[in-house]
Amino acid sequence: MPGGGGISCRSLKRIGHKGADSIRPGNTLESFEAAVAAGAEMIELDVLRPRSEFADGGDWRRAVAGPVPAGAPPLLVAHDWGDAARREPLTLDAVLDAFTEPPLDRAEVHCDLKIAGREDEVAGAIRDRGLLDRAGISTMEVSSLRALAELEPGLPCGWTLPKVTRDWNSSPWAKPLVLAALVSLRRRLPGIVRRRAPGLGVRSIWAYEPVITARLVRASHDTGLELIAWTVDDLERMRSLARLGVDGICTNDPRLFVQLGEPS
Repeated sequence: MPGGGGISCRSLKRIGHKGADSIRPGNTLESFEAAVAAGAEMIELDVLRPRSEFADGGDWRRAVAGPVPAGAPPLLVAHDWGDAARREPLTLDAVLDAFTEPPLDRAEVHCDLKIAGREDEVAGAIRDRGLLDRAGISTMEVSSLRALAELEPGLPCGWTLPKVTRDWNSSPWAKPLVLAALVSLRRRLPGIVRRRAPGLGVRSIWAYEPVITARLVRASHDTGLELIAWTVDDLERMRSLARLGVDGICTNDPRLFVQLGEPS
């Protein structure tokens, strides 16, 4: 940057995506501990409803907020069902227990809800462990955000944008369509945030980093919300986002935060 000065990240939230997925496989205790050791102050992890809940042919995309019948299998900490099938995923209860003990007791924990429903269980699990003062929840599901605002008004929630149901980068043939969609989203998202976010009771916007612009930063701040960028693993992009004024960066490699404050 001009003058060779570094970027102050004193007020920038340092968030480990799935823990530290670039250091140890994500959504595991080892990854969470690696993230804390690397300097992350917050751990973002994925909360997933088990596939068996939809074994009768129900479409998870049509799931709605609210409790499920008693006896449902435990909530999992996994990105998706493929991730869960490749290993023995931890339960949310086991993970939250770990955040009450060293070394994770010095980190904040942020739960990314992948599928609508069972919000009462997630909020209750956080409350029961005394984690309300250092925990938060984010999701793409608006119905979940509304449910959480009623269940636990004091629990910080974030709206994850944009809403997607698959990895946009997984199909090379779709790249032109993705680029076109991103151009449109960059233009529209600031207005969407201004119109809709104030009515959702959220405290932050969690935005996919390619859609972040100066206009989105202003829209978020004008509505009293923090703007968190996900998921950023490139140091120069981190620096550009910090200069734009984002309030936090979520990365697979928290070691980059040390370099972020150094001269470029």
